Amino acid sequence: MRFRTIAGTAVCATALAMIPATAQAADGPMGFDPIAGTPYATASSDWAEPFVVPEGFTQHLVADETVLDLYDGGTDDLTDMNTVNETGPQAGRYLYRTHEVGSNGSLSVVDLKTGEAKRIAQRADWSRLDGLRWTPWGTLLFAEETAGGRLFEAFLDPKDPTVITRIEQRSEVGILRHEGIEALADGSVFVIDELNGGSIYKFVPTTRGDLSDGQLYALKLTGLSDEQQKWDSSTYDEKVGAFEWVALDMDQVVVDGDAAANAVAATEFGRPEDVEVIGSTLYVANTSEDRVVAIDLVHQELTSFVEKGLNVPVEDAGAGVTGFNNPDNLAQGPDGRLWVVEDNYLSDVWVAGLDRDGDGAADSVDQFASLVDTGAEISGIYFGTDPKSLYLNVQHPDKALADGTWKITTR
Repeated sequence: MRFRTIAGTAVCATALAMIPATAQAADGPMGFDPIAGTPYATASSDWAEPFVVPEGFTQHLVADETVLDLYDGGTDDLTDMNTVNETGPQAGRYLYRTHEVGSNGSLSVVDLKTGEAKRIAQRADWSRLDGLRWTPWGTLLFAEETAGGRLFEAFLDPKDPTVITRIEQRSEVGILRHEGIEALADGSVFVIDELNGGSIYKFVPTTRGDLSDGQLYALKLTGLSDEQQKWDSSTYDEKVGAFEWVALDMDQVVVDGDAAANAVAATEFGRPEDVEVIGSTLYVANTSEDRVVAIDLVHQELTSFVEKGLNVPVEDAGAGVTGFNNPDNLAQGPDGRLWVVEDNYLSDVWVAGLDRDGDGAADSVDQFASLVDTGAEISGIYFGTDPKSLYLNVQHPDKALADGTWKITTR
């Protein structure tokens, strides 16, 4: 059986489905030639490097459980989302991470200059900490991905951004099954409710930088009846077109944001998970739909931007066919393209091309990387202030003490 090596990983060439490659799948510092496919036939927990990456890229451990073991004794740390201090003194130096455990949830930070990693917050009542976002006003937003999930805001010591001075619960942004969080310069915040039947939300504060008061809205497509707005796995592809933001009852929002959205028949999607704004477009990964939607915030139009069978192959892991399956986390690349990771075992990393023909869908979708651990998935895809560094987390690995963060860079 013929093998070839991709970035130090042996891959069976006959076991991989070849994906048509563009000459260069992204521009600028992260330009790459797509990998050949997902290593279904050769993956195992016996690895020194967890990813198959394109030629010309290297991968480096940032911190795993051998560096910082938050839950001693080999219990998974479940490193989930990443962000750095994007603004302020020493911007880009500190990488913050959430840990998606069932109780005693933690926030940790890694000093990217010294390599020191430490816990900076933990509470017994924090469950499944997931979403994480640096705000333009210099705080950290993080949230729980569970029924009754809460969103919190952490305020940092301006002299030492590894020290949290206080944490506030922000119920006005919704009691939801939170995952993705996006915060814009004008103070608005986008969130989702992560379930089959979850909606997409926008919070507009009364005062920029103060999330204690404001109005939460839910997205509602204008071309559907109230009945058609409900989640249906067989009709999700019909959920495109013009939309409006409908104001929700704030007394209900702070108790149950999903109930508040249902009360106005907001549009329901299949497990919306992450959100990312690039320019004037909000992207949302709908995991159960195997698609990422693009929401034009200026013209208020929703389209399918990346979708299995539309502009990316359908995965058939049993047959060794690489494809798109369970999109989860999103990131903006340094050239403005959308990067997507999957929520499955042998997760892939995809890069969506631009929509040059104006049909609302990416013109191309190329595979950047894949995991080699049969029990692991990728989470927390993120570009910090260095355009040549992509951060990814390895979660649920079969390999011992391997929950952690890796950096992929160009040589």
